[in-house]
Amino acid sequence: MKTLHELPRFQDRWSYLYLERGVLDQEAGGLVLHTLDADTPLPIDQLSLVMLGPGISITHAAVKALAANNCLLAWVGEQGIRLYAHSTGGTFSARRLILQAKLASDDDSRLAVAYRMYQKRFPGTPLEGKSIEQVRGMEGLRVRKAYEHFAAQHGMTWEGRDYDQGDWFKATAANRALSAANACLYGVCHAAIVSAGYSAALGFIHTGKMLSFVYDVADLYKTETTVPLAFRLASTVTKELERTVRSECRQVFHTCRLMERILPDIAEVLNAGDDLGETPEEMEGRAVSLADRAEAGDVPGQPQPESPG
Repeated sequence: MKTLHELPRFQDRWSYLYLERGVLDQEAGGLVLHTLDADTPLPIDQLSLVMLGPGISITHAAVKALAANNCLLAWVGEQGIRLYAHSTGGTFSARRLILQAKLASDDDSRLAVAYRMYQKRFPGTPLEGKSIEQVRGMEGLRVRKAYEHFAAQHGMTWEGRDYDQGDWFKATAANRALSAANACLYGVCHAAIVSAGYSAALGFIHTGKMLSFVYDVADLYKTETTVPLAFRLASTVTKELERTVRSECRQVFHTCRLMERILPDIAEVLNAGDDLGETPEEMEGRAVSLADRAEAGDVPGQPQPESPG
C-alpha cells in the first residue's frame, strides 16, 4: 500500500464520484464496479469522495482500501439523507484541529474568523461592531437575494427555500435541484476538511451541528457554483433532474477550480497562512510523547528525585 507521502494531494484528485446499482469491490490493487452491464475499473488513489447511491453494495476490502487512500465515503439516499464514514484523513497530525478548536472556543477569535469568511464573499464590506448573529443575518440575506436573482434570470417564480425529506418530489424543481447540488458541494467540502485534519463539527458561523464547518466552507462557494447551476437546470431539464445536476456539478467544480481552492481558503479564513504541508513526522503518524522528551532530558513540570542525605 502507498504511504501518505505517495498519495496525490487533495487538490489533484477528482471532485467526487457517484455510484448506484452495483457492487463495489477491490481487485488487483484497485477498485471495480460490477453492474449488470459491465465491470468498470476505478482509480482508487484519485478519488476524494465516493457517493454511494441506492442499490450499491460495497465489500469490506473496498472500504478498507478507500480509507487507506484518504477517500471519504458518503451513503446518499434518494431523498437527500446521508450517512458519512471516513478514514483518518491525509494527515496523522492534530495541529490543525487544535488550531480550529482554539479559534472556535474563544468568542473574539471565533468572530474574527466569521468576519474573514464573510469578507471573502463580500470584499470591503464593513463589519466593525457586528455580532455573530448579525453576520449570520447578513449571510442569510445574501443567499436569499441570490436565489431571487437567479430565479428571475431564468423566468421562474421563487417562493423560498422549502423541501420535505419525507416527500422529496413535493418540492419544486428549483428546490430539488438546489438540494442535489448542495449535497455534492457539502460532500466535496467535507472530504477536504477531513483530508487536512480539521473537524467538520467546529463551525464559526454555523454551530451546533456535526457538519457546521462543512456548511461554513461550502457557503464560500454556493452563489458561484450550485445556486446558478440549480436554477439554470431547474428551468430547462424535465427528466432525471437530480442526475443531471450531479453530472453538471462535476464540470462546474472543475471550471471554478474548487478542488484547488478549498484548503487554501480554509487556511486563509483561519489566519493560518500557507499551512498546507506536512512534516515527515506527521506524515509517518509518529506523535511526540512524554517518553520522547524524557529521553532528551526535557520534561517540564516533572519533579526531579531528591538527592540522598
